[in-house]
Amino acid sequence: MDLSSRRDVLHGGAVYLQHSARLWAQFPDLAAGAVFVTSVHNRADVTAQAGVFADIARERLAANTVAELPEIQAWRRTFAAMGLKPTQYRCAAEALLRRFAKEGAQPSIHPVIDLCNALSLAFAIPIAVFDAAKITEGLTVRRANGDEPYLTFGGETEHPQPDEVIFADGAGRAHARRWTNRQSGWSAIRDDTTAVLVVAEAMHESAAADIARLTATITEELGKCWTAATVSSAALSQSAPRAEFSWRPDRGVARSRRCRLRR
Repeated sequence: MDLSSRRDVLHGGAVYLQHSARLWAQFPDLAAGAVFVTSVHNRADVTAQAGVFADIARERLAANTVAELPEIQAWRRTFAAMGLKPTQYRCAAEALLRRFAKEGAQPSIHPVIDLCNALSLAFAIPIAVFDAAKITEGLTVRRANGDEPYLTFGGETEHPQPDEVIFADGAGRAHARRWTNRQSGWSAIRDDTTAVLVVAEAMHESAAADIARLTATITEELGKCWTAATVSSAALSQSAPRAEFSWRPDRGVARSRRCRLRR
């Protein structure tokens, strides 16, 4: 992304999230929510909030193993349907829960990440957090062509396998591989991040209700911890598979719009 595009994101413009029609057709049980927040910073203290949600995760893990949680079982079935071995490639929530169950705590990375990771633990639902300034136009969750560049956290460039599910932006860059398995280092949250796109997705039986509750909780908690932030959210479905978030620099107001798929 060039400097002018970065300025558009940080000081006004729009960013979208959508899932392809092909993906909805194959996975009609998918429920997704998106939250867009501006004016975040790395100085917020989320210790108390993160602790509350970590305690919820502990209670759930005291009654069930990670593999027994219905949210995780659904993603395992989804990964298997994509031709991936579920015990080799895990959704982000399962990876977090397994580490949490083993270590009893989660590492501190950035307050936005710490809060969203704690929520992911409590809900057992994968949550992706992207630096909006690194996204060109918006994100489409779709099957890969195989030529999209993906930057690892180690600084290496990879390319997804053809037909792999990725988060692709308008420039064709992959911001996540294997759907909810691994995000890119390109759009990772940094100390200078100010605009964030948060995405939560689930497949289990009560996914729609749980995603609605999780999205509302993310919106509320971000607003509490970043009091100067503007926060907007949207639910995505097969009939309304696209959400657009726009904001104006003169008023700092974020607005969301759910749209039907453009063909």
